[in-house]
Order: sequence, then C-alpha cells, then structure tokens
Amino acid sequence: MATRPIMHAMVLAAGRGERMRPLTDTTPKPLLRVKGRPLIDWHLQAISNAGITQIVINLAHLGDQIRQHIGNGDRFGVKVRYSQEPVGALETGGGIAAAQPWIDDRGQHNPSPFLVVNADIFTDWPMAQALEIAGEWMRASTAASNSLQRPRCHLILVDNPSHHAQGDFGLAPAVHGQPARVTGRPEHGSLTFSGIGVYDPKLFASIAPGERAALAPLLHRAVAEGRCTGSHYRGLWCDVGTPERLAQLNQT
Repeated sequence: MATRPIMHAMVLAAGRGERMRPLTDTTPKPLLRVKGRPLIDWHLQAISNAGITQIVINLAHLGDQIRQHIGNGDRFGVKVRYSQEPVGALETGGGIAAAQPWIDDRGQHNPSPFLVVNADIFTDWPMAQALEIAGEWMRASTAASNSLQRPRCHLILVDNPSHHAQGDFGLAPAVHGQPARVTGRPEHGSLTFSGIGVYDPKLFASIAPGERAALAPLLHRAVAEGRCTGSHYRGLWCDVGTPERLAQLNQT
C-alpha cells in the first residue's frame, strides 16, 4: 500500500465580509453560526477527521475573536498557528504566500501539496480526498520526465449557484487514467470554483512576503499551462456570502 503524504491545511479567515454586513460589523464571518456551530468549527473538525493536523489560519478583520475561539486547536485534535495580516488583508494569494501553509508549527518545511479551504463556505466535501489528490500528484511527479506536466493546483468545482450562473472554469474529461484537467470557462458546461483547493507550494513562489496578490491570476496561469487538475463535487456546498443565504442554510 502506498504511503499517504503528510499534509498541511490552511483556512482562509481574513476577509472583511462586506456583503454580510451588518452581521460582520461585530462578528467575523468565520464565527457566524450554521446549524448551531461557527462556520470555522465545521471546517476544523472535518480537516481533523481526515487526519490532517497541521493548520494555519490567516487573520485580519476581528481576528482576535477567531484566535480566542479556536486557541491552539487542541479541542479539534489539531495544531493551529496564525498568520496575522495588516488592515485590509493581503487578498487570497498574498495571504497564502504570507502564511506559508507548507511550514509546520515547529518551522519545518513540507514540500507536499497542501489543502486550502475558504472559511465562508459550508460543505460536506470529504477532506480526506485532499490526501488522495496529493498522493496522486507525488506519484505522478516521481514518474514524470517533463516537469511541465506536474500539477500546481487541484480545484474542487461545483455546479453554478444562481448568484454565479456564469461559472469560473471548465473541466475536461479524464483520459488514459490521468486526472481531469481544468480548462478556461466554456460557453456551456462551466462550473464554479468551490473555494477548496490543493496547491503546490511552488505556485506561490512569485509572491513576495507581505505582497497583496489575488489568487485568480495564479490559477488561470496554471490552467493555461495545463498544470491544474480538478474534480466536480455534486454534494452539499453553499457559499455563505449574504445574510439571506445564511438564513436559508439555517432553515434547511
């Protein structure tokens, strides 16, 4: 049996949550409650249940509340460290680069792919699949003779919600046992990026420490180079982006 990689994870929790106002004027979005629990608790428990124990959380808006709520992560069975961002935050790409989720709580570097989850989604996507994805990458990288074929990201895509009907990407069919490749957005059959991804640390090598940088350009570059794989998840997923969506979610 192949050994599964030791994987790290990051939960993105630094956003201001403008569309969630006035709720987020006093409560950070990751602490808004869904079905009786803060959103971020669902993610931390799911990541822990998958056997991933090293987690970094980035903080900005009302970040002290998140830090006080989670502490060191013991009650979730994980080790949590925090990446504090300046006022206004660093955007997603810059936040990941600054947090360096490939570094553990003792400062040890892990070159394996790592999992990133947006704190403001609600899903039952099985986080253990991230370990399977990382394991496939590592086996493929060992066998590949051309480094350009090695993936740099794997995106979990979902059906387009009504508020994002145009979608973000396409997904080419898997061929010859290879993972499905993410493509540019097609005219028909597009899918939405779920906010869940598995990334190679090298994807963020171009971002300087403390630099504000979006994630989308890095993903589109990897897609254009044929270095982004993906999968279509058809289970529970919700972008908890507005008070109305939060209320609807809590009524189901």
